[in-house]
Amino acid sequence: MTVKKNMKIEIPTMGQHPDYKTEITEILRSSLTPGGMREAIRAYHERDIASAMELLTKEERSRLYSVLPVETLAEVLEYTDHVGDYFGELTIGEQVKILSRQEPAAAVAYLQQMDKASRNTLIGLMEDEVQREIRLLSSFDEDEIGSKMSTNFVSIRQGSSVRQAMRELVEKAAENDNISTIYVVDEDGILAGAIDLKDLIIAREGTQLDTIIMTSYPYVYGDEQIDDCIERIRDYSEDSIPVLDGGNKLRGVLTSQDITDLVDEELGDDYAKLAGLSAEEDLREPLKKSIGKRLPWLIVLLGLGLVVSSVVGLFEQVVAQLTIIMSFQSLILDMAGNAGTQSLAVTIRVLMDERLSRKEKLFLIGKEARVGLTNGAILGLLSVALICLYLVALKGQAAAFALSIALCTGAALMVSILLSSISGTAIPLLFKKLNVDPAVASGPLITTINDLVAVVTYYGLAWIFLLNAV
Repeated sequence: MTVKKNMKIEIPTMGQHPDYKTEITEILRSSLTPGGMREAIRAYHERDIASAMELLTKEERSRLYSVLPVETLAEVLEYTDHVGDYFGELTIGEQVKILSRQEPAAAVAYLQQMDKASRNTLIGLMEDEVQREIRLLSSFDEDEIGSKMSTNFVSIRQGSSVRQAMRELVEKAAENDNISTIYVVDEDGILAGAIDLKDLIIAREGTQLDTIIMTSYPYVYGDEQIDDCIERIRDYSEDSIPVLDGGNKLRGVLTSQDITDLVDEELGDDYAKLAGLSAEEDLREPLKKSIGKRLPWLIVLLGLGLVVSSVVGLFEQVVAQLTIIMSFQSLILDMAGNAGTQSLAVTIRVLMDERLSRKEKLFLIGKEARVGLTNGAILGLLSVALICLYLVALKGQAAAFALSIALCTGAALMVSILLSSISGTAIPLLFKKLNVDPAVASGPLITTINDLVAVVTYYGLAWIFLLNAV
């Protein structure tokens, strides 16, 4: 590939997306000088450069490391999922430089993957200020909100004038780019409030800072569990949320990107639990670890499945005399499971977005019960007609017998859908009340419970209304 100086950038037509990965790869494989290669690659976004690294050989990546400035390379590596592999291709000195220029949270995430000796060696070679930031973040457990905070923020002293605050902001903005919200602390570092950058800019020079401070501002403590506070902080549309220590001193902030990532992680974890996993799986994680995440729930579901099977065994007499009803067992079980899973999905979504009062919880259960009853009645009537037609036309059964089987199946379908809708709503609400993650009321768990409800309903009605008619 030949790269010309001041070359014209071609704008893709609508519907087309440029292949930046290939373009970057071709640049690194070209005969450009290191300076020309650097200028050509720096025209691309750091994320696109990170994506292109997957297409490069080790030698080509080494060329990339040598032409990119350390600051740019640090940002590039924050976008890749293979940071451990790429860091291993760098010298210790290069690793120290890159980690020192990354967001401390990103640096800590990489350092925690290393053995203790290597981690201490890298940290010991960093500047004192960087060491303090990394040790601060490392002091929190990975499930505490403080482990996700950034130390990239601007704070100013309470009691300053607007002019003094602007001067201090200009001085600190060179090292901290999160300046849309400025935090105000007292002489002991305790959070006093926050100021919107716009309010600071338009304020008159002689105005005292206290007159434009927002003292009622959301915050979290660094040692709070992520699951306990994420629902609270995502309700605010602030650019950042301050993180305090036990003495109410400002130690860091959660940026909007941090909050988005946390919500995304929570959704991924909830999705995994809905699938019957104990935690979200990674594509490249070891087989043993994946089995460990799936097996516990499968063992629980095996036990529940045996309970369902044993309940069916209680109705052996019904099955022996009315073998035809076995044909429609899967219909009842599948529809009940589907209805329960729908209610479960609605309930978890509501619990994620809102805090419900007792009255609202009862309303939600009542609404899902009405929906289940209506859908069950419609599906029950439809199944009566179709099952009756099937038994008479294809199985040659007498019309009266076919109708009795169809009516029993339709009634069981309606009742099981109603009960499944209620259980799909009530169980996650109960789990929430017990301070258990409602996503643990997973799809497989709800389905198995609904199977039990459906089996008892179906064979119970058959035993009551049909057995004596045989």
